[in-house]
Amino acid sequence: MLRLIPASLHRRGYRLAHAVRKVWWRLARPRLNGCAIVASDIEGRLLLVRQSYGAGSWCFPTGGIRRGEDPEAAARRELREETGCEAHAMTLLGVQDDVLHGALHRVHVFATRISDTPRPDMREIIEARLFPPHSLPEPLSERTRRRLALWRERS
Repeated sequence: MLRLIPASLHRRGYRLAHAVRKVWWRLARPRLNGCAIVASDIEGRLLLVRQSYGAGSWCFPTGGIRRGEDPEAAARRELREETGCEAHAMTLLGVQDDVLHGALHRVHVFATRISDTPRPDMREIIEARLFPPHSLPEPLSERTRRRLALWRERS
């Protein structure tokens, strides 16, 4: 049903929702559970995305864990929704705690291999590309740098 909305209007909706969500998080300070996926292809290139909202930094695919959802299942779902890629075997690299716009944010960081070509939906994700680990684009968010360090430490 959401595909009936033009992509440009959908992107504006994401930007508005993100702004409202940031205010809500600052006021309510909820506890959030999320996942991040460090995905690489057979050549060892890392998958990074740019969202249609936020600072415009490159980051790993991320998303929320729904109530009652397993973190690995959430990571697989988010990777598929954001990039069209299916995850092969997943490895939990670790759990990172953070503060995200005032909210306590616990992120399960996974590593996986992909064999698909990334296909961003051009709504939430406007760009998804594979980069050699030694030649990552800028700007990278600080959270992405911490997840990258965790991946390098555990790989």
